[in-house]
Amino acid sequence: MTLMNAVAIEDFLDDVYPHRLGTIEGVSDMRATMSLAIEDEHLRPGGCVSGATLMGLADICLFVAVIAQVGPEPGAVTASLNCHFLRRARGDRDLIANAHIVKLGQRLATGEVQLFSAGDDEPVALVTASYALPDRDD
Repeated sequence: MTLMNAVAIEDFLDDVYPHRLGTIEGVSDMRATMSLAIEDEHLRPGGCVSGATLMGLADICLFVAVIAQVGPEPGAVTASLNCHFLRRARGDRDLIANAHIVKLGQRLATGEVQLFSAGDDEPVALVTASYALPDRDD
């Protein structure tokens, strides 16, 4: 069950993580979608999106999916992140991230994020990651 909508999550993130990348496009049960308007600061030489930008958007997108399920929890932290770069991310298009929580446990949330250049059907990267969750009263 989703406990927070996109607007509530954006407000929460403005307080605890104002320097994050991207904009929340939507949240649903165990999922989140975000976009990032690519600017020069996100590019590496050659005009493609940097790996750091891809991983940063993936990380926050999975965090959004997690807090949508568990509520506003600033203490949830990345425990692992593995990124497979599949193809060049175009520097002339927005970046789209689709996160899906695979398992939401009491202490750990594990998920995957597919990243796309807007308008393309094939992902540019696949990220698997987990978030350590603080003790919760359930």
